[in-house]
Amino acid sequence: MYNSCVLRRLLKQLVAIVVGNLIYFFALVPHLPPAGRHRPVRLDLGLLVDFWVCVVVYGIIEWIDRKWRRDGTAPGSRND
Repeated sequence: MYNSCVLRRLLKQLVAIVVGNLIYFFALVPHLPPAGRHRPVRLDLGLLVDFWVCVVVYGIIEWIDRKWRRDGTAPGSRND
């Protein structure tokens, strides 16, 4: 159906969104000023902060994945 690259990217994006939202809502929101807190059904600064956290988490996941695959330690890599 889908090739492994597409599924791998979707999995990384899903993990980044879930982990990013967990970080935002449970670690950052209690310490943010009211303007930085997201209010449901609104476009506000809090939504931008949440998006930024998810993008940063995705960047970290992507960096780790590229480093891991470059070193040849990824599953399915052949170390002959």
